[in-house]
Amino acid sequence: MFADFLKRLIQPEPAQLPDADARLALTALLVRIAKSDNDYAPAEKTRIDQITAKRYGLAVQAAQTLRADAEELETQAPDTVRFTRAIKDAVPYEARLGVIEALWDVVLADGTRADEENALLRLVANLLGVTDTDSAMARKRIEGQG
Repeated sequence: MFADFLKRLIQPEPAQLPDADARLALTALLVRIAKSDNDYAPAEKTRIDQITAKRYGLAVQAAQTLRADAEELETQAPDTVRFTRAIKDAVPYEARLGVIEALWDVVLADGTRADEENALLRLVANLLGVTDTDSAMARKRIEGQG
């Protein structure tokens, strides 16, 4: 189902992603970070649904469907380095900053920051071209909401 999408995403010169594809790719990143500690908790799934519903103006069912599609994409997506670099090339910087905030929101959803989640988030931020400072500020904004 996602083979053509992934092929387009990892081309040497990916085009700007249409909104629906960008939503799917970015939600797949949220799923990947949630799974990185080998504990894909219900709280993380709920938080992904809340983030996508708010970010994209989706109803609860539509957000859950997007997450389910993203879960399937995440299992088929190439390694995080290639997947994330492709998103960097296809998504504007401002949107990538929002992705880092959303990633922190998912990491913090279950009340613990596992080493695996921290390491993957640092890698993803770097690969998305987001500075450590911007990532830390994003984390503090999310922590301030809780």
